[in-house]
Amino acid sequence: MTKHNFDEAIQLAPVEGNLFAGVLTESYNNMVGPFGGITAATLLQAVMIHPERLGTPVSLTVNFAGPLSLGEFTIEATPMRTNNSTQHWFIVQRQDGVVTTTASAFFALRKDTWAEQELAMPSAPSAETVAPVAARFTPHWVENYDIRFVEGGFDPAKAEPRDSSRSVMWVREKPERLLDFQSLTAIGDSFFPRMFIRHQTPMPAGTVSITLQFHATQTELQEAGSAFLLASAQANRAQQNYADQTAHFWSPTGKLLLTSHQMVYFKH
Repeated sequence: MTKHNFDEAIQLAPVEGNLFAGVLTESYNNMVGPFGGITAATLLQAVMIHPERLGTPVSLTVNFAGPLSLGEFTIEATPMRTNNSTQHWFIVQRQDGVVTTTASAFFALRKDTWAEQELAMPSAPSAETVAPVAARFTPHWVENYDIRFVEGGFDPAKAEPRDSSRSVMWVREKPERLLDFQSLTAIGDSFFPRMFIRHQTPMPAGTVSITLQFHATQTELQEAGSAFLLASAQANRAQQNYADQTAHFWSPTGKLLLTSHQMVYFKH
């Protein structure tokens, strides 16, 4: 059976102790280095396969210190403190001895409690009625996703600036793959930079820091399967080379699975 491209990209081999080794290929290329979502997912993977892991991810913060080049890298995932039901991790990615990415993760054994979802899923036509976005050059990370804009799409051919950075889209992996915490992490970074949406033209831009908050349970991920997720994103403010973005991702049944917040560098 052929391994899915995503699983190939986040594959890690244990070296010793907290250290893992991987190889970056060009399948998730971005403007400079790899797609940030695949880097975040690979860092999470180091914790997911660590023999000392406790529970499932609640939050993950990734700081992109510098671009990765094609080839080998290492990830050191260190459990900083483990309590009865919670665990804190510090994760460092290096290439040629240089730190490229750092992250902190919080895992927990989650229990049944009072629950409520205040944020409702936006109304949207079915994914099947919306045209998919095509990658404009290859290889590129967009080739690995089926993205269908409902609102706030990106079309530089028209180059008509927009008054709002808000986007709503359907998204899932291509080819289809069952959703798990690693793939949800990558999908959490699947929106184009908000500056692209506002100006309808590409420009130098890249995520410098992203925090992902996992609302999904293992059961909810299994229920979502390989279906499209509905997602929305909007910037709050852009100033002096940096803009933020808040995004939400819902299952087809309207359950909020993930919230992401990020800061993006841009030059315009």
